[in-house]
Amino acid sequence: MSEPLELTWPDLLTALVQRRDLSTDETAWAMSQIVSGEATPTQVAGFAVGLRAKGETVAEVTGLVAAMFEHARVIDVPGRALDVVGTGGDRSMSVNISTMAAIVAAGAGVTVVKHGNRSASSKAGTADVLEQLGIRLDLPLDRVEELATEVGITFCFAAAFHPGLRHTAVPRRELGIATTFNFLGPLANPAQPATQAIGCADLTMAPVMAGVFADRGVDAWVFRGDDGLDELTTTTTSQVWAVGDGGVEHFVLDPRALGLEPATADDLRGQDAVYNASVVRDLLAGKRGKVRDAVVLNAGAALAIHAAEAGDPMARVAAGMRRAEESLDSGAAAAVLERWVEASGTESRSGVGRAQSSPRENADSRSWRE
Repeated sequence: MSEPLELTWPDLLTALVQRRDLSTDETAWAMSQIVSGEATPTQVAGFAVGLRAKGETVAEVTGLVAAMFEHARVIDVPGRALDVVGTGGDRSMSVNISTMAAIVAAGAGVTVVKHGNRSASSKAGTADVLEQLGIRLDLPLDRVEELATEVGITFCFAAAFHPGLRHTAVPRRELGIATTFNFLGPLANPAQPATQAIGCADLTMAPVMAGVFADRGVDAWVFRGDDGLDELTTTTTSQVWAVGDGGVEHFVLDPRALGLEPATADDLRGQDAVYNASVVRDLLAGKRGKVRDAVVLNAGAALAIHAAEAGDPMARVAAGMRRAEESLDSGAAAAVLERWVEASGTESRSGVGRAQSSPRENADSRSWRE
């Protein structure tokens, strides 16, 4: 980032009230003040509401994310890693499609670094469900890093990697509305994977998020179901913003063109973490149906993004779906989860790792569902 700016909160809040776009450096300054604890709750709330009301730009969100990384705990995962995550906030109370798609992608041989949190608007976020499945959330950061290579998948619990976000918890809870903070998590994976499949429930933010990835040179798709789901939906079509070679292309994905029969919202409805974890186990044990269709579609898209091949996107997704089906049918996806559970309970090869926050200590800093 550039040299420190001579800024004040009145400067920035006045600009937002006047609906003036901020620069990358200005939003980076604001986020640095927030995550370091120097901003007051009133300043945090004013900034969050002002930016959301004005409407975020790519430059503004880029600055916010850059400052998050400046204050984050990061890990280094070798090779071309993948994240599959949704922003949450769709109020669908669906099963954890992104979590299941991530496990299936890992079963197909891709290294997955999953970033997520506890539930914010649903009954079960990624962290809640993984915990029910037997994955430890309180691992030292060294061990989190090792599992990516050892198992093929690992989970970065957001509250531990971005502890400064705890300073946003009270203002956000008292505001009770979605703000820009709800969309930052998927952009701030501590491993900064080269490929990302991101679901975004907000139609206006999806192209902004795609623009941020384009500026960073990440191969990513940002998508939103036309039913409002923060996934590629199987109830109707989805809008997709595909990022590659520094640009963004938009297209519509119709699951029927990929041979999938339409589902209903009830087909994908989840419950609490215990129930949703049972859905994961059933899927990996071979259960077929509408949940499997949705998982295969999302895992197929993630695998297509990771492959980064040229050609028609629908054909690429179809090829990815075949790999996802094989991951499930061969038992490879189930084996990944079994290895993950076992390995998450073992000590780091490098000894005692760096201290990590308790998974419940910063629970109020949660910002997205999957």
